[in-house]
Amino acid sequence: MKLRLDLKLSQKLIMTPQLQQAIKLLQLSRLELQQSLSQHLLENPLLDEVQAEVEDVEPPTAEGKSEEPPAAAGQELSEEGGTPEERGSPEEFSASGWEEYFGSDRRIGDSERASSSQDEFPSYEQTVAKATSLEEHLLWQLSLSGLTDRGKALGRLIIGNLDDDGYLRIPLTEVIAGTDFTESEAESALRDIQTFDPTGVGARDLPECLLLQLGHLGRNPIGSLGARPGALKGSIVEGVILHHLKDLEKKQYAKIAKALDVTVDEVFQATKVIENLEPKPGRPFTNTQNYVIVPDVFVVKDEGEWVVLLNDDGLPRMRISPYYKQLMASSQGGAPETKAYMDEKLRAAQWVIRSIEQRNKTIVKVVSSIVKFQEQFFERGVSHLKPLVLKQVAEDIGMHESTISRVTANKYMYCPQGMLELKFFFNAGLQRTDQPSDMHSSVSVREMIKKMVAEEDGKRPLKDEEIAARLRTQQVLIARRTVAKYRAEDNIPSAGQRKRFF
Repeated sequence: MKLRLDLKLSQKLIMTPQLQQAIKLLQLSRLELQQSLSQHLLENPLLDEVQAEVEDVEPPTAEGKSEEPPAAAGQELSEEGGTPEERGSPEEFSASGWEEYFGSDRRIGDSERASSSQDEFPSYEQTVAKATSLEEHLLWQLSLSGLTDRGKALGRLIIGNLDDDGYLRIPLTEVIAGTDFTESEAESALRDIQTFDPTGVGARDLPECLLLQLGHLGRNPIGSLGARPGALKGSIVEGVILHHLKDLEKKQYAKIAKALDVTVDEVFQATKVIENLEPKPGRPFTNTQNYVIVPDVFVVKDEGEWVVLLNDDGLPRMRISPYYKQLMASSQGGAPETKAYMDEKLRAAQWVIRSIEQRNKTIVKVVSSIVKFQEQFFERGVSHLKPLVLKQVAEDIGMHESTISRVTANKYMYCPQGMLELKFFFNAGLQRTDQPSDMHSSVSVREMIKKMVAEEDGKRPLKDEEIAARLRTQQVLIARRTVAKYRAEDNIPSAGQRKRFF
């Protein structure tokens, strides 16, 4: 085998770091973009954030400055607004003077005695209202209980293993593993915790949770099964909870009545009692945080045309620092290493600014194309949403599909129809029966199904085949399995589960 050197000429497409940065900025959400721009401002000294007042107000020129000396100007102001003794001279309220003034915190009616120091006041975090968690609520009750110190220690261990719904999902043996507590002590502590508020907390499964709540009712509203009058133990409700929850979920009331040897009406009454119980005792203590979504673009109608407006409110507007620009233009750049460093940072700053401008133009261009395809949606609502794929928008504006996918990821639009994600407008289509060349949007078909289910008779709910038949009368060519798929994705129960007997 012979070794030799060959020269080969070829072309390769390599993504530069600048291009990679531009692509990364394009697919960032609004919050991520804010964080990224803030990071660039911290790392690059040549980047400067443009303040609002800097944009609106031009700095005074040398010709526009007052020719009067500062003292004369201050004297004129004091003559118009009062004497210096009444208004206070600038020397009197220096930086240190303001600190001393606010630090004394003198109040009306108590001018001779200074109040407590600012350090003694509660912090902002201490004054903000905070919702009580389930664990804190249970620990507070545990501290007020009459248990021994050993019992309280075991109670804290059990409470710490409860989930957000208030259930103990792991075995007690696993809870006390590695401790000197016995299983009987754990069972006793768990029974004590199960008496706490909210009722049903500390249960190990759903039947136990519901039975704990039945124990607090103190009466039997629908009779009993072989038990003394007024006792819940052995009642129809307890029988349904212990043995027929699955049948109750499927609304097989006749089967439950036959198994318990009672009438169907009594099963209906038991069902009403069970419906009033809480399957998740910890639900009221769940801390649900609402996150505010800020739209990236606004779509409004102006003089009969839909206009796309970019929302740049809250995003830092950047420019090259005038100080460093002047410094680099002069001969005071310093050592060659310093000049090289500043040149590198200048190129990076210019590329970031260009990338942001290109990102904004691309978003507006993509959203404008979406508005053009979905104009009937903005005019008439979701029932007129058309099928749309990324390829159509890409061909319309002359970009690649991957670019459209990056632009529409985690971006939101505010329009007369509400706050919508840009991905909402891309959906599959279903063929029309009257016009095979035209298509129905899958989103509009889902809305039709939801409307049919909402308007159906509860005693005779629509089956999937009936929904498909009704959709075909509305010129939607759809199969029964597709209806079942859409219904399951929208969390709509089956016809048997939607059926109401009372």
